[in-house]
Amino acid sequence: MKDNTGNADINKKTVLVIGSGISGMTAAISLAEKGIRVIMASPFVSERSQSVMAAGGINAALNNMGENDSVEKHIEDTLKGGCMIAGRDAVTGLCSRAPEIVRWLETLGAVFTLNENGIIDQRAFGGQSCRRTCYCGASTGKQIVSALVMECRRYEAAGLIERHLWSDFHSGLIHDGKCYGALMFSEATASLEPVYADAVIMATGGQNALFGKTTGSTQCDGYAAGRLFMQGVALKNLEFIQYHPTTMETGQKNMLISEAARGEGGRLYYEEDGRRVYFMEERFGERGNLMPRDVVSACMEETGKDIYLDVSHLGAEVINKKIPEVRDLCMKYAGLDIKKESIPVKPSVHFFMGGLAVDGHHETNIDGLYAIGECASRYHGANRIGGNSLLAAIYSGQIAAESVERRTDSHTVDEVKAAALFDSYIQKEREKISRDFASGSTFPVMYIRDMAAEIMNTRLGIVRDGQSLQKGIDDMDFYIEAASRIRYDSSVLEYFNYSLPAILTLAKAVLISARERRESRGGHIRADYPEQRDEYKASTLINYDGGEFNITYDMEGRFEH
Repeated sequence: MKDNTGNADINKKTVLVIGSGISGMTAAISLAEKGIRVIMASPFVSERSQSVMAAGGINAALNNMGENDSVEKHIEDTLKGGCMIAGRDAVTGLCSRAPEIVRWLETLGAVFTLNENGIIDQRAFGGQSCRRTCYCGASTGKQIVSALVMECRRYEAAGLIERHLWSDFHSGLIHDGKCYGALMFSEATASLEPVYADAVIMATGGQNALFGKTTGSTQCDGYAAGRLFMQGVALKNLEFIQYHPTTMETGQKNMLISEAARGEGGRLYYEEDGRRVYFMEERFGERGNLMPRDVVSACMEETGKDIYLDVSHLGAEVINKKIPEVRDLCMKYAGLDIKKESIPVKPSVHFFMGGLAVDGHHETNIDGLYAIGECASRYHGANRIGGNSLLAAIYSGQIAAESVERRTDSHTVDEVKAAALFDSYIQKEREKISRDFASGSTFPVMYIRDMAAEIMNTRLGIVRDGQSLQKGIDDMDFYIEAASRIRYDSSVLEYFNYSLPAILTLAKAVLISARERRESRGGHIRADYPEQRDEYKASTLINYDGGEFNITYDMEGRFEH
């Protein structure tokens, strides 16, 4: 049978995609193209996802700039940027499909900036050996989101994609190592509802709220990863946290000054004895400003100085054409005219290389449970190079969809039997929420979240050490114990109540992963272990079992379940 777009035969499978940013929409579209019915659940519309904040661009070895770029160079840059622990097979798949992904985005209506030859322009980002980043001004994420939203609407009209808005993840419906769906909390009705599916794809983003003020959206709080971790899902590489070197602090958040500004020729400096010290260039040569983000952030930290980014020498024409969003952001939030004035910048938590551990099909260690985008850990190793995040979001969504399509009928979920398995659990969770709402008592849940964020920022800065990490673990244990005994805060949405223990548990898992990696590599820098060590040339896997946190190491990123 054909759907009314005429593109695919109807498939009996139903897939639940949780999250509606770029990775979630890509998975949904890829499944719908195959005639597979998708339920896409998220708290907000796609236009409010963190994906719209992705400013800089998407990598693909198109060689449009005549620099002899190639897929092989992209692979090597990605592996080197990730300190050789991402896994060559994973990175090869990612980089090999990049040119095809960019062409696909163009067919959907994404409008890329063109060069004087009328082909996609490409610029330099950190950690690249060639100009490889395709971009749409400095609003690439917005362009891609807009294109994907329109494609999703086609399949929504065809009945193949069904959106569930104001819907928050509560827990996986997992039994004997298999996922049968998810329990979702409706903000509209303040009730829990099970959604049974033949596969579940998590696309819930990173862990920004663990750190409070970051460059990202606090919608991405890590709860889903923490809750699934407590349900037996393995996590990976949590200690690798990328600090973006150029952000501008405001009262609300740290505003990202896109790497595009340095890609076009922006220069970092500090002032000393009345002169500018271009410290990155002095240390690494003319491309010093485009060293990998962990290197730039660490060098900024070492100076102990106030750091500035100067783009004024580029001239008004280049600024207006190539980085207009940076120009507008600085004027709006700081009253800075970047055509005349330098931008005060500082490193800020920006991206999480760690997340749910997935195999080559993007499946977790739980049968039928997949993870994609930033909530999954697969391609970036110890540090992500600029321009690879959008690529990984789209590629992982496609790979998960292809894997789900190949699932045999023996993996399908019988909704009646599944309901019988989980009826008791769901009823207990519903009663708990009803009891909490009726209690009328209050406790400042957000205070604990704020205190946890303070611990994470203090103990997991750009440079950390074992003693500080252990203090962070001890402090987090205190709040985990407090959260287990408190009555709930009826002044906030129930989501903030039930999410608290899992968020704190995830925070502790991050701290433990950092404590146990006794070396410096990529986004994990230890003052007490400043060198890379061969015994840690591996990915960190952490599992939760009855309150115990267990660490193992996965050589060369070969996680399989």
